[in-house]
Amino acid sequence: MAPALVTPQDAEQSLSYTKSGTGDYKEAFITGPKAFNAEAELKGEGTKQPPATYPNYLPVWDNEKEPYPPLEPFTHYEHGKDADPSFPNLLTNAKVDDLTANIGAEVHGVQLSQLSDAAKDELALFVAQKKVVAFRGQDFAALPIQSALDIGGYFGRHHIHPTSGAPRGFPEVHLVHRGADDTTARDFFSERTNSITWHSDVTYERQPPGTTFLYLLDGPAAGGDTLFVNQAEAYRRLSPEFRRRLHGLKVVHSAAEQAINSTHRGGIVRRAPVTSVHPLLRTHPATGEKALYVNPQFSRRILGFKKEESDYLLNFLYDHLAKGQDFQARVKWAPGTVVVWDNRVTAHSALLDWDDGARRHLARITPQAEEPYETEFDG
Repeated sequence: MAPALVTPQDAEQSLSYTKSGTGDYKEAFITGPKAFNAEAELKGEGTKQPPATYPNYLPVWDNEKEPYPPLEPFTHYEHGKDADPSFPNLLTNAKVDDLTANIGAEVHGVQLSQLSDAAKDELALFVAQKKVVAFRGQDFAALPIQSALDIGGYFGRHHIHPTSGAPRGFPEVHLVHRGADDTTARDFFSERTNSITWHSDVTYERQPPGTTFLYLLDGPAAGGDTLFVNQAEAYRRLSPEFRRRLHGLKVVHSAAEQAINSTHRGGIVRRAPVTSVHPLLRTHPATGEKALYVNPQFSRRILGFKKEESDYLLNFLYDHLAKGQDFQARVKWAPGTVVVWDNRVTAHSALLDWDDGARRHLARITPQAEEPYETEFDG
């Protein structure tokens, strides 16, 4: 078991400057090295479940011996701005079914591993418009890991997660792993009534992710779906005067709670936890859409507001997103599925709703995008 590279005290110090009490961090899905059983995962021994289908994707927490330095800024190029909006290179032979009227699509007949650069440009725009797209019948999981990373790397610099397990030799791959016969869910629900954890990925980074890939390696026959919410539509649902008041507000996002949670699970912290300040409203560079850019996992307080004021407004926005079933979609996982979504205009939550001991194992490729920015209020 690899020790933490950054001490819990570092995270606690960072936390003291950011936490307001609103947006309680909770982690139900990444169990850490304490719960990892190599024998059960590699051989299926001592469990009713089979061995892992993709052992090359099993997590380790010792890819590095020294802490990583802070992330350096980089210039992101948004390929969605180069796309043909009729999608001739991406969707000519595809079958596209919308999941709902305003978020999500399911696509058959497209092989992501075979896309040309022009088709990748169109993928970036298509996903920004649909918010989340489930591509079925994909060979992504069977590719060499580096080949999958090469595809994702077209869309931005790979993010290395500060706390999660990763395949050996490939720290750029973020793994979501709950092993065979893992019963820690019972511990979680002894203190919680639900597993909903709405978030956009690692919004505490100065340049959070944009076009993001998540693909299934193993999963339960039923359960473990992922919910997505359209944060651009959530913004549009607000009254014009309320939208006007939100413009110009800045929000602190914190990595400290995630780092502390990792150390408590016997995990690792690869980089000192950071905080970033982002606009509460974010503009997408390819579509021009504005979207709410807050989430209860990582957003902590609104700059310039007193604690009670900040908590009141953030809690309203979290409640607005959580209750917005009319701008949410539920994606059901199946073998050969790659889900591509745009982290800039969505939030999501996995569901911990199965109790048969089945393994849930997914891999995420997380290209970083531009630093969030806000354009002028347009009414």
